[in-house]
This record gives sequence, C-alpha cells and structure tokens, in this order.
Amino acid sequence: MYNRRCGSGRGIKRQVVIQVYANIIIDISHESVDRVFQYKVPEKLEKSLQAGQQVYIPFGGGNHMRKGYVVELTEELQFDESRLKEIHSIVEGSVSAQSQLIWLAWWMKERYGSTMNQALKTVLPVKQKIKEAPKRSICCLLDQEGLQDAVQEAERKKYKARLRLLKALESGRELPYERTVHELGLTASTLKPLIEAGVIAVRVVERYRNPILQMARLSEGIWTGKEGQIPPAPVLNPAQRQIADAFCSGYDRGERGTFLLYGITGSGKTEVYMELISHVVSQGLQVILLIPEISLTLQTVMRFYRRFGDRVSVLNSRMSAGERYDQYERARTGDIDMIIGPRSALFAPFERLGLIIIDEEHENAYKSEISPRYDAREAAEERARMSGASLLLGSATPSMETYTKALRGEYGLFTLKERARADSILPSVEVVDLRKELRDGNRSMFSRRLKELLEGVLRRGEQAMLFINRRGLANFVSCRSCGEAVKCPHCDVTLTLHRNGRMMCHYCGYTISQPKVCPSCGSPYIAPFGAGTQRIEDMAREMFPSARILRMDLDTTSKKGGHQEILSAFGKGEADILIGTQMIVKGHDFPRVTLVAALAADLSLYASDYRCSEETFALLTQAAGRAGRAGLPGTMVIQTYQPDHYSIKAASEQDYEAFYKQEMAFRRLLGYPPAVGLLAIQLACPREDYLERCAGLTAEAVALRAKKDWAGTVLIGPVNAPIYKVNDIYRKILYIKHENYGILIQIRKMAEKGLKEAEGRYGLTVQYSLT
Repeated sequence: MYNRRCGSGRGIKRQVVIQVYANIIIDISHESVDRVFQYKVPEKLEKSLQAGQQVYIPFGGGNHMRKGYVVELTEELQFDESRLKEIHSIVEGSVSAQSQLIWLAWWMKERYGSTMNQALKTVLPVKQKIKEAPKRSICCLLDQEGLQDAVQEAERKKYKARLRLLKALESGRELPYERTVHELGLTASTLKPLIEAGVIAVRVVERYRNPILQMARLSEGIWTGKEGQIPPAPVLNPAQRQIADAFCSGYDRGERGTFLLYGITGSGKTEVYMELISHVVSQGLQVILLIPEISLTLQTVMRFYRRFGDRVSVLNSRMSAGERYDQYERARTGDIDMIIGPRSALFAPFERLGLIIIDEEHENAYKSEISPRYDAREAAEERARMSGASLLLGSATPSMETYTKALRGEYGLFTLKERARADSILPSVEVVDLRKELRDGNRSMFSRRLKELLEGVLRRGEQAMLFINRRGLANFVSCRSCGEAVKCPHCDVTLTLHRNGRMMCHYCGYTISQPKVCPSCGSPYIAPFGAGTQRIEDMAREMFPSARILRMDLDTTSKKGGHQEILSAFGKGEADILIGTQMIVKGHDFPRVTLVAALAADLSLYASDYRCSEETFALLTQAAGRAGRAGLPGTMVIQTYQPDHYSIKAASEQDYEAFYKQEMAFRRLLGYPPAVGLLAIQLACPREDYLERCAGLTAEAVALRAKKDWAGTVLIGPVNAPIYKVNDIYRKILYIKHENYGILIQIRKMAEKGLKEAEGRYGLTVQYSLT
C-alpha cells in the first residue's frame, strides 16, 4: 500500500492509503488453479515487485508455500478483501521470468485455449541451471628469476612432482589444469603448498557452452574465411538495396509493423535479412531469427556467424539442457545480439528486442501440435507489438493467409523477382507422367528421364537431391490373398517396413518383425508394397553402383548433430546423391547441385487437409530452388500421376501468383481460411463411448448458441480425425467456420467452459486450433 495526498476542498490535505494487489498464476499443473488469484502486496515489496516476477505465496487452507507468477499489479479489488492473503516474498536465485513473456503466455492462453501452466512452460522452457565442469588453468605468479629459484629449491629437496610442474611452467606461464595434472601425475597435495606459498594459482574461468563451435567444426570445407575474421558485408543488388533502404528509413522514423518479403528462391532474402539485422543491432537492439527446420541450422547459423561473430547464438530442442540454459542466460544478460532457431527461439528473453524475422514463413513447422496450439507467426506479431519491434516474414511461397493480408494492406509488402547472382537462373522443370511410365512397362520409382539425367550428373561430377516424403523401406506390407495390410494394433495406420526387417508404427513406435504369413488369413503370399527413403536408397545403389549416396530422414538424424553431419558431408562433396524426406529440399544452398527430383509428387496431394494443394505447390517450388544456384544450369524433375493438377502445373512454371488466384478461388467457394476463420476442437479419449457423448453434446451446445447469437456460423461434425485411433486413444474433431475471428474465440471459450468438468474424466483431453 502507499499514501496519496488529497485535497478536501478546505485547504486541508489528508492521506489516503491505497492498497496494491497482485494477480497471480499459481505455478502448479492442475486445472482447478488455472486462473488468476489475487493477493495483497505488502508494503515491503511495493518498490521491488514487478509484473512477470516469480513469488512465494501462502496457498490453500493449510497456507502451504507455493510459487506463482505475477501477471498484473492493480489497484482494483476483484475479490472479498477480507479473504485475501499477502505475498510472502519474491523468489530469489531462480531464472527470472520476464514480464513480457508472462504477458505473452497469458495472451496465448486466451487466444488458443490451454492451461496457463502449459502456456508458461512454452514461453519459459528453461528453468533449471545445469552446470558445466569449469575450465581451470594453473598460472605462475613468479617472475622468471623467482621461478628459477623455485626450480633449484625443488631439485635440492628432491620434490619430483613439484619439479615437473615448475619446469613445465618455464615453457608456458599458464597451463590447462586437467591436462597438466593428468600428464604430469600431479595431486592436490602437490599443488597445495605451491598455492599457499604464492608460487602458483588455480584460475577458474566461467564459460558458457557454445553450440556454434561444433557447427563451425562441421562446416570446415564448406565455408571459407579465417577463424575470427569477419568478412565484409556483401554488396546488395539494386532490388535488395531498395528494400533495405525502405525498411531502415521507416525504422529510423519510428515506424514499426509487420512486413512480408516475397522473393523467389535464390533472390537473396538472406542478404536482405543481414542488412536489416546490422541496422537494428547498430542501435543497441536485439534480433530473433526463426527457421522452420533444425536441419537448416548449420548453414543458416554459420552464414550469420561469419557476418556477426560470437554475438550470434542458436537455440533448439536438439541441444542439451545445459546448452539451452546457457544460451537462455546469454540472451537474458545481453551477452548476444541475435538468436537463431525454430519456433521455440521466439521466446528468447531479450530485453531490447528490435526485430523478429521468420524465414520460410509458410512452413507448417511454425504451428505447434501440442497445447497451446499456437501459430508462431501470430505469437511473433504479438511479441513484436509488445516490444515495439518490427516483424519480417520471408518466403518464396508465402502462406495464403500472409499474402492475403499483404494484398489487403495489413502488412507491408516487399518483392524480389530475380535471382541475386548474375550467373544463377531458375532451373528448368520437367514433369514426368508416371501413368505413361507404367503403360510403357516401367514400374521403377526412377522414370527413364530421371535415370538419364542422373547418369549425366554423375558423369559431370555434379550432385543430385532425390526426395520422397516417406521414410522406411516400404509403405506397408499387404497380403495378396485377402488384401489386408499389416496394421498397428494401437493406431489406425499401417506399419512401415524398415531395412532391419522390423515393421514400425511412426505414430506410437510399436514394432514387430516382418511376418512370414498373413496375420489375418495365414496366407504365405504376403509382401511389401510402395517405397520409402530406405527403399529408394537400395534402388539407387543397385542402379548406380559407383555413386556415393547419403540418406537423410528421421532414422539417420535421430542422434545429436545428425543433421549437421550429413549436410556437412554432402556440402564437402563427399557424396554424389542425397536421398531424403522433404527436409533435404528446404532452404539449403549447395553450389554443385544441378538436379533435384520429387519421386512421388502426389503424396502430399492425397492428404485429408484443405491445404494439401498449397503444401504441394510450396514443396515443389522450394525443391526446384535448390538446383542451379551457382552458375551451373539446374533441372527439377516432378514425377506425378496428376500432371494436370493446377498446383503441379503452377509449380512447374514457378508461378506463385497464378497458383494463389486459383487456390483462393477454391477457398472462397468452399469456405476455408483465409476466406473465413476456422476453429477446430479435437477431443481425444481412450473410452470411445464417452468421447462420442462429449463431442455430440459440445456440437449441440455450439449449434444452439450459434442459432441464437452467432448468425453465419457453419458447424461440421463431430467427425473422426484423419487418423481416428493413435496409441489406443480415439479422436474426434468439431469444425466451426465464421467470417468473424472474434466470434470463433467466443465459441472456443464457451466450449472450454462447457468441457471443463468433463475434461480429465476417463482420460478425455481437448485441444483447440484457430486458423
């Protein structure tokens, strides 16, 4: 509380005591406390307490001490004051919660629907300090003459171990502690008298783990430049310079907003990013750069590291807990100016955030699949607004939502229509009709034209990238007698055959050995069908026995550093052909790659998602951009059973505008985003009968309320999820459409309230997704 002097109207001043209250979220995971609790702020904490801090509070009937986060400080009393308790103290020595991130967690909870605890765990992912063994060294405190006297004394008194150390110090005044102790056979009893006599000192150097050093070692041979030497900034071409100047002049005038940088593959978007980052950092501000795939980390980070030095760091889920903590601390203390990583890097605790960049903004990887199911692009826009920063979205194939907002003028729009390098041109694209290949007797995954082009690449000593969006040896194993495929008993999917003879469910991890007879009818006529990355690798090795081949998928990159090792080896020219899933064709820049092939372009077209055409177009366009980037002519081969599909035709012509017009017409006709907003409510439960009951009641409640208050609401379902059962849990989805985004948020909150008591019973869980 504090005193405020007020006038009474008669010249007499009186003091009014104003009580300050704190709205607090309890830091425990339980739905009954997933709301704001109000506490009194004691006078002793008034000057030090701030929104976002973590505090100790008495909680419950027993007044047990709990930790909580202060969401808001207010003078407004929301509960019976006689029942309010006081905050006990501020938590000391913990990783401090930045008030901005606490607010962002609250915003995510309100927008996407989750518990506050889930939102806090998302924005504050690093809470525990994990210490690294300190770097120590043995330092000589004597001058040269004093050291010689110490050596002579050790010889005279026959101190053998001490003598070995002193002579080693003659050649180096500071020695690494661990290596010196090991190689010279020293003990603590050897060092102690020398330390007490002031001959030596053991120096401990506080250091942060630096994951970029490992990347630098992996990148050797790909990037040139002396260690520690920052190369000059690249000279921007006129189109790049025009964009950079327009952004920077507006930024200097205090203009902050969201911008789309739409540039074709190879147009030099990264060089523009660097110019904008340099301008923002020069003003003492900090930058977050989001990338969609961990596999892009190596090349992306090293390019920025070469430009900006060790003021750049990286944050991703493949790092150890200790490495993540260190980078979190470096960001919090201002030791770095820029952090690069997937969507979780958005929550780096920068105090002076000036710019957020989202590269390849169209990627679905920016959408979280667990609660809160947030879209990193929307969350970034909110964080930029809160920080007074700008947001730049970059892509060669912008998402429908982003491009629509840019055309409406909600976002600023910059475009790059030409490749940056004068010797780099867009690749030629050839579409191969697999129906014709089949009619002509070719049942291989390699069309005759692709085989011909691969032979030419190998003959010229160039490189090729082949991708299929399915890992494993075969898509499924099926019986030719009864037609039944071998399925996972816990999920509604077939098992995928891998090279080791094991069949695996890629959803729950269930594995079995490949059966010799059909589990359904006992027939011995059971065989694998389809092909995954392992099968493609086997076929390529058989077809091109002298070729050096690498495979990159989830199986080969599961270990830490797996992505970097494979990409580094390919970048150094240690392989001729790189085979993998779509991760290999996103954002990479390999100068000797002249051929890229999509072996089965139709796979993504068959997905049960209204965005399947958009995703197919983006994937093929991005893949084509990997070829012919450094003076060598490039070719993209699209193998498909639907050569006349508009997304494949537009991708073959590299025509985004034509695709956008066609796709947007379908979205308006069918009522899908961005023409309208879409709310998806997914209910999951191991009890199928309870799931059906809850989903049905929710749909009835929404329909009844919509008829009364929300005209124009379209309700679909509840329907079975595309994969109805996963790990013995059944899933149903209720889809709600409306042109007014705010009404969809109201519907979500109503559904949340109605399902609150049912959620948790019989294992029922609910997830909300808003597009």
